[in-house]
Amino acid sequence: MPKVTLYNQSGAQAGEIELSDAVFGIEPNEHVLYDAVVMQQASQRQGTHKVKNRSEVRGGGRKPWRQKGTGRARQGSIRSPQWVGGGVVFGPQPRDYGYKLPKKVRRLAMKSALSSKVKNDEIVVLEDLKLDAPKTKEMAGILKNLNADNKALIVLSEFDENVVLSARNIPGVTLVDAAGINVLDVLNHDKLVITQEAVQKVEEVLG
Repeated sequence: MPKVTLYNQSGAQAGEIELSDAVFGIEPNEHVLYDAVVMQQASQRQGTHKVKNRSEVRGGGRKPWRQKGTGRARQGSIRSPQWVGGGVVFGPQPRDYGYKLPKKVRRLAMKSALSSKVKNDEIVVLEDLKLDAPKTKEMAGILKNLNADNKALIVLSEFDENVVLSARNIPGVTLVDAAGINVLDVLNHDKLVITQEAVQKVEEVLG
């Protein structure tokens, strides 16, 4: 089982903690990580692109000239696709880009992401994270004590209002609860700061 140092809020060592081999000690699967990241990014796309086809553009209800005898090509509407101001053929329409990977693949991706953080020494396990009042300066100081003041993902067992309010204005810092941890956030941050309780919850779900 991988062992990591347990820290308190002042950045001092408070002992060691053993992490689950099945969750934090596997060999990261890069292909599965790639699949999971692409899936999340696809799900985040808005898909609100829209053009008007010939039935939606304004005008063109009357035939512009008679069918025969003018010497010109026959036309049924001035809003056909070949006309300026006409409708667009096969243009983009609103759609949902989201899709899902199999449950086992998603779990393997999450384990791989967490294991890669342990392997690269980019995980910080905290005894607890509590603040008496919302203080951004105090939160920034805690992250500095833990050498995680660049891009940090903070994972709590459950949301604490004071901590949420203190962390939300710090650039590069994202805060989630144990149930909301995801592959993209873990890989997108330089440090994973996670409380001891959150580690237990993650291990219960993925172990």
